[in-house]
Amino acid sequence: MMKLVLLLLLCHVSSSVKHSLKFYITTSSGVPNLPEFMIVGEVDDIQVAYCDGSNKIYEPRQDWMKKVLDENPHVWTLGTNDCFQIYPPLFKSRLNTFIQLSNHSEGSGVHILQTMIGCELEEKTGEVTGFVRYGYNGEDFIELDLKMLTWTALRPEADIIKQEWNEDTLMIKEYEEFLTQMCPELLKLGLMYGNSSLLRTDVPSVSLLQKTPSSPVSCHATGFYPDRAMMFWRKDGEEIHEGVEHGEILPNHDGSFQMNVDLDISSVSPEDWRRYDCVFHLSGVEDDIITKLDETQIRTNWVKPSNKTTTIIIISAVVVVVVVFAAAAGFMVHKKKQDQKAPPDSEEALNSLRDWIQEPDGVDS
Repeated sequence: MMKLVLLLLLCHVSSSVKHSLKFYITTSSGVPNLPEFMIVGEVDDIQVAYCDGSNKIYEPRQDWMKKVLDENPHVWTLGTNDCFQIYPPLFKSRLNTFIQLSNHSEGSGVHILQTMIGCELEEKTGEVTGFVRYGYNGEDFIELDLKMLTWTALRPEADIIKQEWNEDTLMIKEYEEFLTQMCPELLKLGLMYGNSSLLRTDVPSVSLLQKTPSSPVSCHATGFYPDRAMMFWRKDGEEIHEGVEHGEILPNHDGSFQMNVDLDISSVSPEDWRRYDCVFHLSGVEDDIITKLDETQIRTNWVKPSNKTTTIIIISAVVVVVVVFAAAAGFMVHKKKQDQKAPPDSEEALNSLRDWIQEPDGVDS
């Protein structure tokens, strides 16, 4: 138990807020209706800038980011220069190299080079972590180990590039300076302008929901921000996993988020309900939201049928059965009567008709 308490305390201490700045660079060949070169910039996983190098488009995607560019012309110059002039030919050349090393025919088929470059900033300690990773045709290819300042091949085809890039100490030095100096400064600039949305913390409302008395109890949290949150069920203060199903974090229309975690109560006796509770933890917020498993607090649309309702249902069923049998009996009687009617003798009727035609009407022979 003591180990568990210490572990939970360490988890809370280590869950301090981290902010990130990421650039996703995509270079493609043979992909219809897609620019051959584009960059998407994100702060805390929120898109803030977009660049289409093929069509010379560079634009902010947040109001506060537009203010950053308006009041910091050097950021605008840096972004457009990299997007329109420096990076397109550089990454196009790297894509062609990856194509050749993978024994693919250059100029035929669909080929995509994706690069993620950026940094994370630990809010309390100021520690910075940088990263660069290249992916080719949907698979990781090569990445930079910033601590060792060496490249690591993630696929056998990347070994040749690893050796070549490790010898290019100038390129490694440029990456190191960007990741440890320029990237954190740009991130801090973004956080300063976008703090009203990026740094806000909204705690959710938490409810217990259940469809029917035999359904799992869902602990549902909605209206929280940011999406760095976790929720789990406990029994006697310890997190449990058996009979628990976690849902995804989903966005709300107002920019906040929602999530749920379900508990199967089929094997939980009523007297043991008080031993369970649901815990919601939001990154950057010290106090957790704890919700006890209480039958009186569960919200549901299910309505228990009353005795009167049950009686009406039974009477209705009986009436339906009686009507069906009556209809069936009537049909049998009708069919029997129809069968008892003797059909006319067709030959006798024909002879009568022949005699009537041949007999003169009121004429003596």
